[in-house]
Amino acid sequence: MKPLVSIIMGSTSDLPVMEKACKWLEDNEIPFEINALSAHRTPQAVEEFAKGARDRGIKVIIAGAGMAAALPGVIAASTPLPVIGVPIKGMLDGLDAMLSIIQMPPGIPVATVGVNAAQNAAILAAEIMALADSSIAEKVDKWKSGLGKKIEKANKELAEIKDYKFKCN
Repeated sequence: MKPLVSIIMGSTSDLPVMEKACKWLEDNEIPFEINALSAHRTPQAVEEFAKGARDRGIKVIIAGAGMAAALPGVIAASTPLPVIGVPIKGMLDGLDAMLSIIQMPPGIPVATVGVNAAQNAAILAAEIMALADSSIAEKVDKWKSGLGKKIEKANKELAEIKDYKFKCN
């Protein structure tokens, strides 16, 4: 299947963070691609990628970067597609990357999730695509309904622990 989401990271050292986006998309059967591109070391390749993404069928781009974190903004400057930035924890616990990503100039928006929150980026990408794709909307709805079930199960387990530990009163 042709990828709908492109996951880009500044270097392969970002893979442990970005693989959380891959896992969520894979679990929900949403096709994606993943590549390493550097805004500073391979700027021409980043621009070529960004300019060609829509023609290749990409709907949303997730870009993870640390420190200066220029990658999401550089991609957003060269494509009309939505770009979601994932600040990656680095020298200043990710604050440096987060500030770089959220301070985009007018006309070059980049959505930003929390530091190292690649899974949230994947969910947001799916929510964006769900606006025009009912099958993805169903997948998002199903996944989100499962969140409530997890909390209900956790509360039930806590109640059992509480009943067991505190019966001696």
